[in-house]
Formats: sequence, structure tokens, C-alpha cells
Amino acid sequence: MDWRETADHQRARFDEATTDVLRGNAAYGAGLALLMAGEAAEAQVWLARAAERWRASWNDATPTSWGRPIGVVKALMLAGDDAAAADASEWALSLGCEVAESPIGRYAAALALLVLGRDADARHAANAIRERDDFPRDVADALAFIAAADVVAYIEAIESVLESFESRDRYLEDVAVADTVLVLQRLAERRGIAAELPDSPLLPA
Repeated sequence: MDWRETADHQRARFDEATTDVLRGNAAYGAGLALLMAGEAAEAQVWLARAAERWRASWNDATPTSWGRPIGVVKALMLAGDDAAAADASEWALSLGCEVAESPIGRYAAALALLVLGRDADARHAANAIRERDDFPRDVADALAFIAAADVVAYIEAIESVLESFESRDRYLEDVAVADTVLVLQRLAERRGIAAELPDSPLLPA
């Protein structure tokens, strides 16, 4: 895949978008493509832009649009801006995701709590979605094992998450990148348990 061309396409979509959420989607696609192209500095700019637009879009969202705060936190994690990711995590928690009924809300909570280093609380949030049929079990497992610093179990879970991405035929914004794997790996790195993953066309070289 020509990642530069993909980034250009996503940036054009950003310029044409008429709402903040659509601008966030396109900016995130551009940021992921630039990460894959090895353009880290430029990727950071677009990932931060995605986070900004998604956060701004919350005012127009329903109270259960948890994908937006999830996107904000993930984008800032991938941008490498730990301070901004922590601020976004506090914001996500302030919206009430810890007590959300939906699994996506609890996912938002687990992610935010891990960013903030509140691992015991994160493990509780992750465990709440591990047995649900409406949420990917391997993602919930990976979150729980990061919170528990269980390196062996985490490796098995993250490899499963990567395999699930590789088996897809559709990707967010048509950008074939295993972004969830990258975010989970960053959280695992902080705890010294990141996995050595096999080469994949969905991960930066």
C-alpha cells in the first residue's frame, strides 16, 4: 500500500468534511497512514488533530457515544503525548464511562484508567466486559492482563488481537492498520510487558 497516497487522501477528506466527527475520522486515518509511512512527526500532528476534533464533537453526541472519547485517548497515545492522553483520560472518566452499561463505555473506562496508572480500577473495568458476547474477548483480556502485569497471558491475548485484525476485510476509514494493537502495546511497554509481535502488514515496520 502507498501510505503517503493514503495519507493525502485522508487529508483531502478532512478538508471536505462538514462536521467535527468526520474531520476527526479523516485526521485519524491520515495519522495512521503517516505512522505506517514512517513519518512520525507529521503523524503526531494529525493524530492530535483527530483527538481535538473528536473531543469537540462530544457536544453534539448522545451521552453514550463512547467511541469518541476512546478515539481521543487512542489518538493521543499513538501521538506519544502522554500528558494530553492523561488529560483526555480524566475527561473520559468525567463523562461517566466507569458506570456505563454498554461494553464500549467500560472499554473507555479501562483504557482511560490504564493511561492514568490506576491499574486495579482498570482491571475491574476490563473484567466487567471479558465474559460479554458483544465485545471482543481478546481485547478485554489484553486490558485485564496489562492491568495485572501478566506478561505470559498478555502475549497470548495481544497475538489474538493482531490475528483478528489480519482476518478483517474492512478497516476504520479504509486504513488497514491494527491501531488497537499499537495502543495496547504502548500501555504494556509502560509496565515492561510488551510483546515481540511477528511482522505484519498492519503494523509499522
